[in-house]
Amino acid sequence: MALILNLETATTNCSVCLSLKGEVVSIRENNTPNYSHAEQLHVFIKECMDESGFSMTDLDAIAVSKGPGSYTGLRIGVSAAKGLCFALDVPLISIATLKSLASQLKIAEGDFIIPVLDARRMEVYSAVFDAHLNEIRETQAQIIGESSFQEYLQGSKVHFLGSGAEKIKETLTNSNAEYYTEAVPSAKEMASLSFEKFTKTNFENVAYFEPYYLKDFLITQKKS
Repeated sequence: MALILNLETATTNCSVCLSLKGEVVSIRENNTPNYSHAEQLHVFIKECMDESGFSMTDLDAIAVSKGPGSYTGLRIGVSAAKGLCFALDVPLISIATLKSLASQLKIAEGDFIIPVLDARRMEVYSAVFDAHLNEIRETQAQIIGESSFQEYLQGSKVHFLGSGAEKIKETLTNSNAEYYTEAVPSAKEMASLSFEKFTKTNFENVAYFEPYYLKDFLITQKKS
């Protein structure tokens, strides 16, 4: 049946979507800078299931946004997903956060989509996709400067979307660049991606799966 519960917690947007054969059945999400995932995630799951008329035992898989993104947000989402997989004995599907974000746009042939998530200072997490969502350049953590992404901006329209787009907009001056600074990853776009992986039985090992942090999590302490 391919009834999949999709969880997106990699950024400020706490998002839950129930999908059937890649189509959205119900969705709940709230984008707040306060990172209320711990309080809202399981509430949203229950609301989505109640609205759909399906029960948890009807689920065929759990999909989770794997990162990069917020360390705490990713931990909450992955922990919830793994717990549900163990409890329901269903497979786990992971979705690359930046690919899911990139799929929000439909662009012309020859253009590029560059989803960018804000990191520390002038750093962003980014990847590069073509109009067919083929990954042209793998995910990287990079410092933004005047020469960033020039190889894509020369002669092609480039669409920057995500929380890191504002940093790029303030740094680059190029008429080929378009910016979507309000875009956030959503479980809505995960629906078709998780269904594709489900049909290919492209599943994760539930016991050993970890989020894609991209770089080490740093804990800073206040100076005394």
